[in-house]
Amino acid sequence: MEMTFDEVMKFIEEEDVKFIRLAFRDAFGVQKNISVLPGELKKAFGFGAPINAREIAGFDSDDYPTLYLRPDADTMAILPWRPDSGRVLRMYCDVYTSLGRECSADTRFLLKEAVKKAKEKGIEFKFGNEAEFYLFLKDENGEPTKIPYDRAGYMDIAPMDRCENVRREISLTIERMGLIPERSHHERGPGQNEIDFHYGKPLKAADQMTTFKMVVSTIADRYGLVADFSPLPLPEKPGNGYHINIFAEDSNGRDVATNAAAGIMEKIREFTIFLNPTDASYSRLGSHYAPDRVNWSRMGNAELMHIDNISGKTRAELRSPDAGSNPYLVYALLIHAGLWGIENRIELPQEMPADALQLPGSRKEAAKLARESSFVRNVVPQSLIDEYVI
Repeated sequence: MEMTFDEVMKFIEEEDVKFIRLAFRDAFGVQKNISVLPGELKKAFGFGAPINAREIAGFDSDDYPTLYLRPDADTMAILPWRPDSGRVLRMYCDVYTSLGRECSADTRFLLKEAVKKAKEKGIEFKFGNEAEFYLFLKDENGEPTKIPYDRAGYMDIAPMDRCENVRREISLTIERMGLIPERSHHERGPGQNEIDFHYGKPLKAADQMTTFKMVVSTIADRYGLVADFSPLPLPEKPGNGYHINIFAEDSNGRDVATNAAAGIMEKIREFTIFLNPTDASYSRLGSHYAPDRVNWSRMGNAELMHIDNISGKTRAELRSPDAGSNPYLVYALLIHAGLWGIENRIELPQEMPADALQLPGSRKEAAKLARESSFVRNVVPQSLIDEYVI
């Protein structure tokens, strides 16, 4: 239920909030923010808090040099690591032009539009996040190193798993911010971890992933460590994946996730650049169980899509993305590709065929496919495409 401005102000007074972070994201999903005092919130809710758009990737080519942040009250969360006296509140914002229209280059807006289109067609999508990250030591000057915090392996326990307390504090902090992690464990790589979330509605899941990355980085820093979500932090070691669990059903409650998965597989080569936006992304694909082909299976190994059934619902786990991607843009593309599969009743191809198409093998190849894709042009504004395909 959407909170009113008066309810927000009452919460701020009761919680002794003195600073409000108005958070948004650039084209690549990197979180940005400005801080305001409570007295500025009425203006922010009414017309928006101004930002210099020319300095933000994705907005720098927009026709409006000044854009405006309008808070989404339903995303309010106290930052637990800030002082209890004079507390800090964070709210995610939507980006508007001076004409009062939502900015087409705002990826949160693109996701909202994708959800709206799915709803009009009687389809509901939900997504679950599974993100991996490494914890590295810092040197005597506080600079990041590539020395892992421990040498533990897959699902090891303490004392080999030295990351256990860090994961615990991350999970508790996220819970205090209103999000519920499902499970956590040590991953295959030294100092590598994974924390997973229950599936939720697309906008909430994308906000969740953005909050998660901020919390992980903040808690790691408090332990004197650095968190690394990059696709391949250590050569010859497992890379970091951002696995996305996809659920879909129509207005009659019919499970349509397999059609959605088939549609995603049909289109994924065309929008891989948005799932894997860096050169390092393509060094990860094809190594240590990361997929490099457009295929699927029920077994759960190195396939692009792992499809199984959970409590009577089909779960399609997409395993190619990495956390360098923008979750708002990723989910928008997955919804549009999934809808294409559902509307055209696309069926899954043969399971693990020997002649499956390859995913793009380089950022250059992925950029070329996106540049030539009518599907991408129909979903992503040209200003955002230009940010990715240069």
